[in-house]
Amino acid sequence: MTLTTQFYTMLAMIGMGSWLGAALDMYGRFLQRPKRARWFVFLNDIMFWVLQGLAFFYVLLLVNEGELRIYLFLAILCGYAAYRSLIQTLFLKILDFAIRVFVLLYRGVINLGQLVILKPVLGLFQLALAIVTGIAGMLLKLARGLLLFIYSIVKILLLPFKWMMMLLWNFVPGFLKKYILRTLSFCAGFLKRRKNMFVRLWSWTKQFLKK
Repeated sequence: MTLTTQFYTMLAMIGMGSWLGAALDMYGRFLQRPKRARWFVFLNDIMFWVLQGLAFFYVLLLVNEGELRIYLFLAILCGYAAYRSLIQTLFLKILDFAIRVFVLLYRGVINLGQLVILKPVLGLFQLALAIVTGIAGMLLKLARGLLLFIYSIVKILLLPFKWMMMLLWNFVPGFLKKYILRTLSFCAGFLKRRKNMFVRLWSWTKQFLKK
């Protein structure tokens, strides 16, 4: 290597040493080791040092075609020491400020998205739900009124039949009346028991589903 190339290589390695110090600070700030699992930290450490090695080799490849000398390690150490003593405090302040600005911008974008997109969509959904619920309620009331109207008409139409049955009932013999009444009472009791059984079964089913 010529002296010019060696000089450029020394400057590049000093700069890379400073970069290594800044990269370590950024890596430690974003990784937050105490909050991470050991295997996660281990994998990230391997990836970090592999990337740093590739970056150093790429810079060497650009400056002196990848030739490695022992004094280059001293240049890297000097750059790292210069960063630690002269630049680290200012860099960390700038890094903290940039992180705070990014967090504020991120929260602002999220809040703006909720205000512009999410809330109008939710408002339209609630409006549509209210309209559908109102229409369904009106239809139910209309159906109920229609059924009551039909029931009243059928009831009026069946009045002659009811009177005829009451008239015929007066001509039924007494023993036959008792038999018919017992049969109807038995059927009513049977249906009532079945109804109670279905009610209990439904209550048990709801209790089971709640569990």
